[in-house]
Amino acid sequence: MDLKELAKQVEDGTVDTVVLAMTDMQGRLQGKRLDARHFLDGVAEHGAEACNYLLAVDVEMTPAPGFAMSSWERGYGDFVLAPDLATLRPATWLEGTVLLLADVRWEDGSDVVASPRQVLRKQLARLAERGWEAQAATELEFLVFRDTYEQAWDARYVGLTPANRYNVDYSIVGTARVEPLLRRIRTTMARAGLAVEDAKGECNLGQHEINFRYADALTTADQHAIYKTAAKEIAAELGMAVTFMAKYDEREGSSCHVHLSLRDGDGGALFADQPALFDAFLAGNLAHARELTLLLAPNVNSYKRYADASFAPTAIAWGHDNRTCGFRVVGHGPGKRIECRIPGADVNPYLALSAIVAAGLAGVDAGLELEPPCAGSAYESGHPRVPGTLAEAHALFQESALARTAFGDEVVEHYANAARVELAAFGAAVTDWERVRGFERL
Repeated sequence: MDLKELAKQVEDGTVDTVVLAMTDMQGRLQGKRLDARHFLDGVAEHGAEACNYLLAVDVEMTPAPGFAMSSWERGYGDFVLAPDLATLRPATWLEGTVLLLADVRWEDGSDVVASPRQVLRKQLARLAERGWEAQAATELEFLVFRDTYEQAWDARYVGLTPANRYNVDYSIVGTARVEPLLRRIRTTMARAGLAVEDAKGECNLGQHEINFRYADALTTADQHAIYKTAAKEIAAELGMAVTFMAKYDEREGSSCHVHLSLRDGDGGALFADQPALFDAFLAGNLAHARELTLLLAPNVNSYKRYADASFAPTAIAWGHDNRTCGFRVVGHGPGKRIECRIPGADVNPYLALSAIVAAGLAGVDAGLELEPPCAGSAYESGHPRVPGTLAEAHALFQESALARTAFGDEVVEHYANAARVELAAFGAAVTDWERVRGFERL
C-alpha cells in the first residue's frame, strides 16, 4: 500500500486508523494509534513524537537506571517516530486499520543508534558497502493456551490449559484442534503482505509454529515483529493466549531458528558461488557466537532453554543438517544457508540478525578457516558451550572487542545495561520454586 492508496481508502471510509510503531529492546511494537486523516495531513511527512524512555525500560515498562540516552536526569524527553512508508500495509486482523513501522530519530534527524532497527540497518549497510545483501527467515515457535490472557494473569500463569494435551509434532490431527487460530493467523498475515509457507505442530503441549517465506533481512525482521504482535491480538480475540517465552515449563522450549544467506548485487547466491566466503562467514559465527549471545538470548529465561538432548543447542558447533548443533547448514545450490539455532522465541529479530551479520563479516575479514563439521551429537562433542546464564553472556558481550567495533560503544553499553537491569530484577524476585522448596522444609 502507498500513500495514494491509503488516502483513497480514508476518503471512502475503509480506513480510519493508522498504527505507527517502533520496535523496542524487547522486540515489541510500541507507538500510537493515529486518526488516519491526521496521519495523512502531517505525520506521514514529519513523524510523531514518543517518549525516549521506550528504549530505556524493562519488560514491565519501568524506567530503568544506567541508560545514557534516556534518564530522569535528562528529563525523559521525546524522540521522533519517522514513518517508513515502505512498510505501510493493511492490519488485516483489525477493523479499518493500517500499520507501518518507524525508524527512531532524534529531533535533529540523526539516528537513535541503539534502536534495534537502526542497529540492523548499520550492519546491512556494512554488507551493502561490499555489494552484498542478506536474505533471512525466522522460524518462530509459540505455545497456545485455551485460557484468555486475563485468566492467565489471574492464575499467575500456573495451571493453564494447553491447546493440545500431548506432543503434536507434525501431527495433522493435533494441528486441527487449533486450526481456527492457526488459519486465522495464516490468512490475515497473507492479506497483510507476508508470504505464508506453512504451519506445524511442535513437541511441547500446545506448541506450534507458522513459517513465512524468506526476504531481505530488514523486511524479515519487520514482518517477524508484526506477526508476533498480530498473533497475540488474534489469540486474544478468540479467547485464547499464546506465549513466546523461550522456556515456559520443564518441557521443550520455544525456539526461533534464524536462516541467513548472502546475495550479490546481481542476485547471485554467494554462499553457493563462493565456498571460501561461506566457510569464513560461518567460521566467524562460530568464533564470536559466545560473545554475541546476549543479542541472541536477551532474557534470564532464555538460558533455561539450553538443555542437552532437547533440540535446543548447547554447543557452538556446526553440522550438515544436524539439529544438535548451534549452527546447522541446510539447502543446496542457491538455497544454501546458515541456520542459527541459538535464539529462542523471545529474541529480538533485529538484534539477532545484526549479530549473525557482524560475526560473519568478522570471519570474512579475518579469513578464518572453517573447522570440520560435527557429524554426531554436538551435545557430547566437547565443543565450546553456549553461555549458560544471562550473567555469563553479559560479561562476554561487555568485553567483546568485536561488538564494540561492529556496533559502537553506545550500543554495547546500552544493551549491556539492559542485561544488568534484567539480572537485578530477577535477583530481587522470590520465585514459586523457592516457596515450594523452602516454605515448610527449610
